[in-house]
Amino acid sequence: MFEDFSGGYYLGRMYVEPHDADSPVMQDDDFEAVSHGIYEQEEKPLVMKIGKRHIVVGGDGSVPTGTLGVPERVAEDLDLYNPPSVKDVLLAKEVHAERILSLKSLDDGS
Repeated sequence: MFEDFSGGYYLGRMYVEPHDADSPVMQDDDFEAVSHGIYEQEEKPLVMKIGKRHIVVGGDGSVPTGTLGVPERVAEDLDLYNPPSVKDVLLAKEVHAERILSLKSLDDGS
């Protein structure tokens, strides 16, 4: 789903669509696969970047595989005019994600 992109990120392409969750979510199995495969822990939050916006992503069984569901207000900020849209999604590598989380509070969709 994600491939090495730079010193701080992996690159993937996902459908991004509005979702009724309070915070950004991806399908539970995808979330666990990324957590175990890239972060090597399932409890770490996934830090993703779409455009100029960093978001913290959790798991949700109601989201289709390969899809990132974002709250409506986040979808508007991402210019999702005709969802679902396939977008380049950057996944912060573990050390970079920890640094981002420690430096600022990320958008949880609120």
